[in-house]
Amino acid sequence: MGNAGRNGGQYYTPRPLIRAIIEVLNPQIGEKIYDSACGSAGFLCEAYAYMYDRMEKSTTNLKTLQENTLYGKEKKNLAYIIGVMNMILHGIEAPNIIHTNTLTENIRDIQEKDRYNVILANPPFGGKERKEVQQNFDIKTGETASLFLQHFIKSLKTGGRAGIVIKNTFLSNADNASVSLRKHLLESCNLHTILDMPAGTFLGAGVKTVVLFFTKGEPTKKIWYYQCVPGRSLGKTSPLNDDDLKEFKELQKSLADSDKSWTVDVSAISTRNYDLSVKNPNGKVEQTFRSMDEILAEMEALDEETSEILNGIKEMFS
Repeated sequence: MGNAGRNGGQYYTPRPLIRAIIEVLNPQIGEKIYDSACGSAGFLCEAYAYMYDRMEKSTTNLKTLQENTLYGKEKKNLAYIIGVMNMILHGIEAPNIIHTNTLTENIRDIQEKDRYNVILANPPFGGKERKEVQQNFDIKTGETASLFLQHFIKSLKTGGRAGIVIKNTFLSNADNASVSLRKHLLESCNLHTILDMPAGTFLGAGVKTVVLFFTKGEPTKKIWYYQCVPGRSLGKTSPLNDDDLKEFKELQKSLADSDKSWTVDVSAISTRNYDLSVKNPNGKVEQTFRSMDEILAEMEALDEETSEILNGIKEMFS
């Protein structure tokens, strides 16, 4: 299913990473969970399993979990079909997934009844949206991930929690839209945790990512960073596993400092560019090196991604 999703222009989010994000956010029965770029619905399926395993097995709870808990949206035809099928196979009898382009919705029209308690997502990045789509957002940019992030913030209830996978360049991009979006995130939400993932986390994708954990409704005062360093090169034969994130999940409970984790006071962040780059103050973190085959595979994936973007641009103007 991961491979089928990739052919549809999607990247398969490793299940150990999804499980770690869900464990940190700890969704509860009665809360509404949302992924507006759900792809193969991995986040929603894992959230269902997490909540089912921990809830009291009553008729009311089962009905709530089945019908009024998990919500998703997906733009691409193949990914939408896979997502619905995946949820059904995992025991969700009538998936609440809508086949739509989330970004065509005006965020100014989102009302309290449309908001969610928990948002889990790995929105597409590297894509470009048309000018008319950008008009649906307060911070205008063509970058899809930045538009999705605005949608997520607007779609959270006050006190709502989010775990969002995003390209690590979001933390330091110097363009006006990125700076404005980081400022908005810090002022409207408590960005309490940033998880820095190693290269190779996403098989076939030559990108480095971070996970943003935030709670809506109060400004950020301190950010806790954790740098995931598995001690080996990640790839098809050695993918990310649950043990790689075990320390992160343990330390995150108390936001404890270690060789791989540290805390930054927001007052120390420059208000000129709101740079949130991952800079481990504890010295050089162990580095791993990829084989020539892994590097060539990454180059091939990047070429494929570039072709998709160029084809998308051509379609825009055709």
